[in-house]
Amino acid sequence: MKTPLTLALYQCTSNPLDVAGNLNRLEAAADQARQGGADVLVCPEMFLTGYNIGPAAVRQLAQAARGTYAQAVADIALRHSVAIVYGYPELGEQGALFNAAQWISASGERGLNYRKTHLFGDLDKCQFVAGDMTSPLVELKGWRIGILICYDVEFPENTRRLARVGADLIVVPTANMVSFDFVPNVMVPVRAYENQVYVAYANYAGPERELIYGGLSTVVAPDGVVLSQAGHIETLIFATLDNERLEAARQHCSHLVDSVRD
Repeated sequence: MKTPLTLALYQCTSNPLDVAGNLNRLEAAADQARQGGADVLVCPEMFLTGYNIGPAAVRQLAQAARGTYAQAVADIALRHSVAIVYGYPELGEQGALFNAAQWISASGERGLNYRKTHLFGDLDKCQFVAGDMTSPLVELKGWRIGILICYDVEFPENTRRLARVGADLIVVPTANMVSFDFVPNVMVPVRAYENQVYVAYANYAGPERELIYGGLSTVVAPDGVVLSQAGHIETLIFATLDNERLEAARQHCSHLVDSVRD
């Protein structure tokens, strides 16, 4: 049985190459999120290290999914009793480097680890290997939750793949630039509407080297209505998900059911 689920999205500036500093920021954000009643705190893409840091820095800072980064985040989640989704560079099998995001539960347990499948431009492609098209879910308070990373959500098959295996909510750590505001303003609501799922899109705001991130972190309901959206500055936004709205959207629209054909 689903009970209301409250999300906090941490829209922040990027703090590249400073893992310790970003863990300190995560500690403060987790405290604020829990004080605001959040069950889950969602951070941007590559939050722990910064996104636009170059292949050498990615190689130097990457860790396995069960490394010291994961343990540090687990300790924060446990201290503040809030689940955390955070982005980081993952050192995978045979030394492959992935743009990854990991779910840590409020009890400090690893729920799932997701690797970005669609790499954006030379920036992603020079730093990472694409992940496999898998569809892992984690469950909290009766809600089935999946993860995509930034560019992944711009391809309809990714959201649909998670919806087909039962996702009710998709969280999307993001590093989206100012020239792509169409994504949070239009594409994210469409993804939610066409799949009858909640979508939570957590972005950076402000500069990181030559990049300028666009903010506009967004939580969208399964009927396509924006529940909460940030502006262009550092902030924490909240939204509460309820099952009645989810079920009403699935009764009203049947895109997901009608898309499955023998």
